[in-house]
Amino acid sequence: MRTKITWIFFLSLLITSAMYSQEQRVISMENAVALALQHNPTVQQSKNSVDLSSSSVLSAYGDYLPSVSASGGFSRNGRIQPTTSVTNGYDAAFQARLKIFDGLGRESDLWKAISERQITEQQYLRTKQTIVYQVQSSYLTVLRNEQLVKVSEENLKRDQQQLERIVESNRVGALAIGDVYRQQSQVALDEYNLITAKNNYDISVADLVELLGLDVLGNYVIADPTIPPDLDVNEFSSLPTPGNFTELRERALGKRPDYLSAQEKIKSTRYGVRSAFSGYIPSVNASAGYSFGGGTLESITTNKTWNVGVNVSWNIFDGFLRNLSYQNAKVQERNAEISLAQTERTVSVDVKKALLEVEAARKQYEASVKSVTSAEQDRKVAEEKYNLGSGTLIDLQVANANYINAQANKVNAVYNYIIAKYNLEYVFGARTY
Repeated sequence: MRTKITWIFFLSLLITSAMYSQEQRVISMENAVALALQHNPTVQQSKNSVDLSSSSVLSAYGDYLPSVSASGGFSRNGRIQPTTSVTNGYDAAFQARLKIFDGLGRESDLWKAISERQITEQQYLRTKQTIVYQVQSSYLTVLRNEQLVKVSEENLKRDQQQLERIVESNRVGALAIGDVYRQQSQVALDEYNLITAKNNYDISVADLVELLGLDVLGNYVIADPTIPPDLDVNEFSSLPTPGNFTELRERALGKRPDYLSAQEKIKSTRYGVRSAFSGYIPSVNASAGYSFGGGTLESITTNKTWNVGVNVSWNIFDGFLRNLSYQNAKVQERNAEISLAQTERTVSVDVKKALLEVEAARKQYEASVKSVTSAEQDRKVAEEKYNLGSGTLIDLQVANANYINAQANKVNAVYNYIIAKYNLEYVFGARTY
């Protein structure tokens, strides 16, 4: 029994040691984007759609080539009366068919397939742009939560030091016991807030890891020295403004893959209409064949035949199936035109909202900087008054809470602005990956 306990303890130590010795993997913003483009399931599925559309184009080209088939057979025949006899038969044949004309349906199908491939390529690009923006936003959320954890840690440390001073002052009779209880309550609240901040950070890391398609059991460090925790106000002067909306809207319409895809979809549906109309036109096909046979394998080439021919067919009436196909193609064309108009409106709204968000984020940051400066001075004044005995602990706690809120607001303003800039880039849709 003692031996089993020793082994269990030893194995536990090994497992624990392996977990803690796992090598940390540092992920920068650039690494995160590359990993998402490589591992994200949505990106992979979109890439598979592009590959499938390429196969459809190849199939459409193949419709211009002849179809060739080969066949072979063996038969055994017997006769009972008047005399019993058995004969064998061997045969083989080759047949080729070529579509000469089908009312331009073949041409329409080819151009539709090419158009559909361009659509899937644009959708693939937009999918990558969407995933990249989601990664950027999620990555910045992690950095934001990391900064908020630091704010909570600094606040807890400061209030703990204040509690030590209050306890000491109470011990010598300079402060009432009520101040000790109030500060202890404040420290407990700070600890609660720190736990919440750390939990939010861990959750945001897990969300990012899932988005990147990585193993959630891995040990990751999210850090990028190229993203500072504060902003350079000099870059505000180069920001686009809502006053340039018309110019920026046209720029987005010329680059956005979803809008270009909607334009191409109209072409595709028009090719579909032409293909459906080809059912009303006669088709012409050519065929050629060669066959041979014999009673034994050695004599299989004894009887040889060949054939060539041209066939013209015209479907005069099919119970309105052609009409249904044609009307369905026309409806798809009209729906594509509606979708294009809606996509144009969506792009316009996206550009407008992105410009407003960037402008609001800039103003929020400027306001948060002023708020932090004022709140810091207010907290210092309240602390000095309390230390001198002319202020109350409640006044100090209120001033400290205002300072913490101002710091948190500044952190949020910084990362809201950076996310708004990435969103503006995403709205324009000019980046390729």
